[in-house]
Amino acid sequence: MNGSASNEEEALNGNKKKFEAGEPPNMKEPPRHRPLTPLRIFRGVLCLVVILSTAFMMLVYWAPVTVLLFRLFSVHYSRKGTSILFATWLSLWPFLFEKINKTKVVFSGDRVPKKERVLLFANHRTEVDWMYLWDLAFRKGRLGYIKYILKSSLMKLPIFAWGFHILEFIPVERKWEIDESIMRKRLSTFKDPRDPLWLAVFPEGTDYTEQKCIKNQQYAAENGLPILKNVLLPKTRGFYACLEHLRSSLDAVYDVTISYKHRCPVFIDNVFGVDPSEVHMHVQRIPINEIPTSEEDAADWLVERFRLKDQLLSDFVSRGHFPCEGTEGELSTPMCLVNCFVVISLTIIFIYLTLFSSVWFKVYVAFSCAYLSFITYYGVQPPQVLGYVKAMFDAKKTS
Repeated sequence: MNGSASNEEEALNGNKKKFEAGEPPNMKEPPRHRPLTPLRIFRGVLCLVVILSTAFMMLVYWAPVTVLLFRLFSVHYSRKGTSILFATWLSLWPFLFEKINKTKVVFSGDRVPKKERVLLFANHRTEVDWMYLWDLAFRKGRLGYIKYILKSSLMKLPIFAWGFHILEFIPVERKWEIDESIMRKRLSTFKDPRDPLWLAVFPEGTDYTEQKCIKNQQYAAENGLPILKNVLLPKTRGFYACLEHLRSSLDAVYDVTISYKHRCPVFIDNVFGVDPSEVHMHVQRIPINEIPTSEEDAADWLVERFRLKDQLLSDFVSRGHFPCEGTEGELSTPMCLVNCFVVISLTIIFIYLTLFSSVWFKVYVAFSCAYLSFITYYGVQPPQVLGYVKAMFDAKKTS
């Protein structure tokens, strides 16, 4: 134990000296796995145009139906309709990653069931980790039901912010005194066990960098916490708030550890297909009754999970893989092609109706854009009118 602590302290001091001298703690990042050729640039731009145009048309034509009209009668069926429609569109991303870019996605660990309500937490290596969780959700039939806790600045992205809002992602400022009330309000709407749910959390609160790691290690050393090399210490309050509100309706918690070969990608790498060569995801399923109920014990439990996650990532670096690989198969190419054909065909029809058909379609699109902008900017969802009317009628009947 003393030798291990001494080694950790030496590594921390060495990293600190390099950081203060302006040197990187580790080796330089390797070059891209695939060269950025003109063909890849053309293909990437084409894919991005397809994704943006299909997103826009699917949102403006379907969102008022599933999010406004359906929700007036039933929140449950509104969520179901929205999830089915947008799972079809979201399937374009795994298709891009695995079939067009030829990125190998390897799953290991536990083979998780398909129909569970879960809280999922993962390490945050780069800005696109959350997108690769779609590859797992797609295989489990939960692509339209995955929801993220994400930084509020992403709610300002054109078009995508509309989608984030109607899919009920939870925006946060990463300041607990501001986020607590917002999170608790949003989480209280996810308690219905009839609604499928994959709620994804990144407890580190930010993506990993060497500089952040050094500062995190210094904080850990000063406060008697584990000194981690491959992840940052988790922020526990948001995770516990999710557990506290949803525990009674959850089946399990999924601990997902993500690592990359050849190097960690950024968004533009995904678009052009130059990196990564492989994405490895290790999934561990923890039954909800095995997680402590008190906030202090749950916080300690989460820190310990990240210590184990750090060790798992160190083993990955030395071995080149996670244990128990091959828990999920490859995506079905015919299914991906069918989904892609459906989305693109609908988009072509919607574009034709908007530009060349009745003026009422232009009015509808204008109304839809205004409606989506309004509800996203003010963070509101329409009420379930039928439920209120029924409750009032039942109250009068009993009185």
